[in-house]
Amino acid sequence: MKIKTREQYNAVVIELKGNVMGGPEAQEFNDLLHKMIDEGKKNLVVDLASVKFMNSSGLGMLISGFTTMKNGQGMLKLANATEKIESLLVITKLITIFEHFESVDEAVNSFNA
Repeated sequence: MKIKTREQYNAVVIELKGNVMGGPEAQEFNDLLHKMIDEGKKNLVVDLASVKFMNSSGLGMLISGFTTMKNGQGMLKLANATEKIESLLVITKLITIFEHFESVDEAVNSFNA
């Protein structure tokens, strides 16, 4: 899994690429979120467009990230989940926890609403 970040308006977009399977990348993701909170960047969008596969550890990484941001008075939203990933979120009922958007732009704009 590769992690790329960019700032878009009042949000930070974290683009995940490849297979999201926890492991060392989960720690890297967690460290990144703590860095964002420390820098006062509280609006995060995780772009899942380039995620090919996600296992339970990958889901755990997202849940942990959601909790980290919430505890830091921030928000983590999901965007561009593929059909495969979206069905995973539905099956696990995580779709009721995460705010999910069809596009990064919609997710970023939702912080202004």
